Amino acid sequence: MSPLPSQRALGDLVTDVLREMITGGRFQPGQHLKETELADALKVSRGPIRQALARLEEEGHVELRRHRGAFVSTLTRTDVEEVHTLRGAIERLAAGRACTRMQDAGFAEMDAVLEQMKSVDTKIDPEDAVRLDLQFHDIIYAYCDHGRVQRVWESIRGQVTVFLRARNASFPDFLEVGYSEHKELRDALALGDPQAAQDGIDKHILGAYERLKRLNLPDR
Repeated sequence: MSPLPSQRALGDLVTDVLREMITGGRFQPGQHLKETELADALKVSRGPIRQALARLEEEGHVELRRHRGAFVSTLTRTDVEEVHTLRGAIERLAAGRACTRMQDAGFAEMDAVLEQMKSVDTKIDPEDAVRLDLQFHDIIYAYCDHGRVQRVWESIRGQVTVFLRARNASFPDFLEVGYSEHKELRDALALGDPQAAQDGIDKHILGAYERLKRLNLPDR
């Protein structure tokens, strides 16, 4: 692991690095994150590590246990239900607004992502499937013109990444449904009708939620 640069606020940078390591599978659910080891690995003091772990606890990536330290959060049925319902609420709002604001430029960005999805005809790396999925939905939030909704999305995006990775590992059907389901949502947005866009979101994310509910997860 290479030393961190110092251009940005160190606490924010450490947070970004650790978040990426967690969502990228470098650390496993339930793994103990020891401050001294992280500080040595990232060549920083323990202060920025503590700041990062506190931030990651707020985002749901880490659990801070008194007298025991920090542990990578374990995916539970409660997590899935809470993040799904929150995402559904904000993405319905985002889609209803974005569909009247995207115009040609926004749909061109979306079509470029769809083209990447469509070009996959034999096999796709699970990480690429997650990246393309999130990239598509990022466009909706980018064009919704609602700063608070965008900030809420950023706060749960990492957890959605974890959920998508778990979903793709257990149900590797991206080749069958990745392009078609996102194209259907794109076409609903293109109608420019907020209700149609919101209905499209409801249908789209319900499928992923139903698959996640079939996983053998602890209740809490």
